[in-house]
Amino acid sequence: MKRKGLYPKEAPSADVGYSPGILAEGQKFIFVSGQGPRDLKADMETQMRQTFERIGEVLKEAGASIENIVIIRSYFVNMKRDLPVFRKVRKEFLVKPYPASTAIGTTELAIPGLEIEIEAVAVL
Repeated sequence: MKRKGLYPKEAPSADVGYSPGILAEGQKFIFVSGQGPRDLKADMETQMRQTFERIGEVLKEAGASIENIVIIRSYFVNMKRDLPVFRKVRKEFLVKPYPASTAIGTTELAIPGLEIEIEAVAVL
């Protein structure tokens, strides 16, 4: 799989840790359903790490890894509190060129007590 970050002048990144676009070439797509943490009572930084680890496990099952991710979508119940933490943690897992990314604030998620959910698309 080959990835190339797309950085047009009129579409700057709001934060380091994602690319405005990704050109990906490969033969297989892996769509990872929204994942959340194992421990809903852990601090948010730990919950985010656990969520990325779960995404990694799904990708591993398909013969891929976090490096194959081309876009992530993150859903936050408390975006103001959690987005700065997310921006820090994602750089521990994602590699350059960083995937495209969208962050969405919502009032609730499908599982009671869940405050963050991340879905991903990877190309292999």
